Amino acid sequence: MNDSREKIIEVYDLVKRFGHFEANKHLTFDVYRGEIFGFLGANGAGKTTAMKILCGLSKPTSGSVKVAGVDVNRHPEAVKKRIGYMSQFFSLYNDLTVKENFRFYGGVYGLGKKEIQQRTRYFLDKLNMQGYESMLLRNIPLGWKQKLAFSVASIHRPDIIFLDEPTGGVDPITRRQFWEMIYEASENGTTVFVTTHYMDEAEYCERVSIMSEGEIKALGRPRELKDRYGVKNMNDVFLRIARNVE
Repeated sequence: MNDSREKIIEVYDLVKRFGHFEANKHLTFDVYRGEIFGFLGANGAGKTTAMKILCGLSKPTSGSVKVAGVDVNRHPEAVKKRIGYMSQFFSLYNDLTVKENFRFYGGVYGLGKKEIQQRTRYFLDKLNMQGYESMLLRNIPLGWKQKLAFSVASIHRPDIIFLDEPTGGVDPITRRQFWEMIYEASENGTTVFVTTHYMDEAEYCERVSIMSEGEIKALGRPRELKDRYGVKNMNDVFLRIARNVE
């Protein structure tokens, strides 16, 4: 793919071993600024291991990994300041209010009090949640929690947001609204790196990679991959690659 945009993630020959087991086998790929990049694979394919390395939470055994121009192996803490992260298991604190979650994470990311207040007000207005700032997270429906979690991950205007199965368990309407937030972030220049097990969501990504047994088996635009494998949807592409279904 010929792309003149800035490379925001650069991975070359990444290997991650646990003893004799290779979780990631010589991964090489780039991701561009403002791109929505899908990172797909069945459980155990190695995608979570790779994502942890990209986020500075784990070190590669060998290979080169740069995120927002930072060498992950040498400066993992610097990487963490340039990214936002949202876990599939929900990353906010249920015992804090909406406003307290924004304040806590804004402080973690090094924002000043005034900027935290401005950013909190911006996101609450955007989500039409102006009257919810003092409500405990445990009392807010899951779909709203997920949208809040995405907003909190964006509070410091990161270069990249990593989303790990962000729409798991939410209803179709909320999924659509969540993807509207992803598109808006992308249009504003933020790279979105997303794992999902919903193959229809893979169609929303600009490019996707599909992992199996620790390797990247396919990488490209959804339309290119469907044409390459002679199928009509990304679910069939995934089945051909990950499960060897003909």
